[in-house]
Amino acid sequence: MIKFLHTRIRVADLEKTISFYETLGFKLTRRTDKSPAGNQLAFLELEGNDHFLELCYSPDFEVKFPEDLMHTALGVEDIVAYCDKVEKAGIEIWPADWREAFPSGKKGKMAFVTDPDGYEVEILER
Repeated sequence: MIKFLHTRIRVADLEKTISFYETLGFKLTRRTDKSPAGNQLAFLELEGNDHFLELCYSPDFEVKFPEDLMHTALGVEDIVAYCDKVEKAGIEIWPADWREAFPSGKKGKMAFVTDPDGYEVEILER
């Protein structure tokens, strides 16, 4: 069986991006100050998941990509409670009316945040 192990994204400020993802619930599990290619790497995981997020920083690489090129998605049990916590930590949830957009008791609730480099993170209620 083949396993999907990780997703790597380029970042402009490693510390800022680590902090952002820690606010979302990720845990920094290891770090490399110099990979074989000369990059700084940080590996972030969510409890109970095999897949991890690899952040890659290189001072000579300009992080620039087309809007809406890719996004990640997180599944949470209670999206309102999760988004309230994230919002209180200073991260903007969008769309602005995300609370009102949820029909009471119905599935399909979603919201978004944008990381420091412009990558979107979709938040879905499971």
